[in-house]
Amino acid sequence: MAELLLENKTAIIYGGGGGIGGTVARVFAREGARVVVVGRTEDTLRAVCDDIRTAGGVAEHAVFDALDEGAVDQHVDEVVATTGSVDVSFNLITRGDAQGTPLVEMQTDDLLRAVTNGLRSNFITARAAARHMIRQGSGVILHLNSASGAGAHPGMGSTGPADAATEAFMRYLAAETGRQGIRVCGIWVAGVAETFTQRSISEVAGEGAPTPETAVDMISRMSVLGRAPRLADVTELAAFLASDRAAGITGSMTNATAGLVLR
Repeated sequence: MAELLLENKTAIIYGGGGGIGGTVARVFAREGARVVVVGRTEDTLRAVCDDIRTAGGVAEHAVFDALDEGAVDQHVDEVVATTGSVDVSFNLITRGDAQGTPLVEMQTDDLLRAVTNGLRSNFITARAAARHMIRQGSGVILHLNSASGAGAHPGMGSTGPADAATEAFMRYLAAETGRQGIRVCGIWVAGVAETFTQRSISEVAGEGAPTPETAVDMISRMSVLGRAPRLADVTELAAFLASDRAAGITGSMTNATAGLVLR
C-alpha cells in the first residue's frame, strides 16, 4: 500500500468550498489529512465535507470570513485544541480582482481591493497558523496566485500588484520562520479550465468577458503545453508541497501554469 503524503496531519483550507479549494480538500483528505474547510457559504462547505466522509476521509467545516482577524485567530486556536496541531494552512479565498480595464482608467478602489483583500487575508491566516507552528516546530503555509506579479501583462489590472504583494510577504515570512521549522510555499497557476464559469469570468473581466470555452482556447494557444492548467496539476502539487517529501522547498513559487508562464 502506498504511503499517504499527509497522514496524521491537520490542514486548514480557506476558500475550501470553491472549485480549487474543494478539490484540494478532497486530495488532502485522500492523502490522510484531517481537513478543515473554511468559507462564507455553508452549503458548499458541507458538500465538500460530505464527499470526503463518503470517501472515508475526515473533514469538518467552519463558516466565517478569512478577512476577520478575530474569527481566524479563534478558529485556529480551537482546531489546535481539538486536534493537537495545525500542520498545513492554505489560503485560496477570492480577492475581488479587476481586469480588462487600462490602469490609467481604473478606479482606485478597483485596483486596491484585490491587493488589500489578498494581502490581509494571507497575513491573518498565515500569522495565526505560524504562531502555533512555531511552538510545534513544524508546519507548511501555502498560497496560490496567477504569476502576474512576476512580469507585466497588459490588461491584468489589479491582479499583478495583488500577486506581487502576497508573494513578497510570503518570502519574508519564510525567511523569518524557517529556523522554527516552518516552510512557506506558493503555486503559480492561471486559468484552471474546470473552474471557469461565465459568472466567475465576468466578475473579474467585466463587460465583454469571454465565454469559458473561449477563455480556455485562448490560454491553450498561449501555453507551451498547448492546454490550460488542470485541477489535478494544482491539487497534486499542493499535496506534495504540503508533505515531508518537499522538505527542502520554501520561500519560492512552483510553476503549474502548463507553460503559460515560463519562469
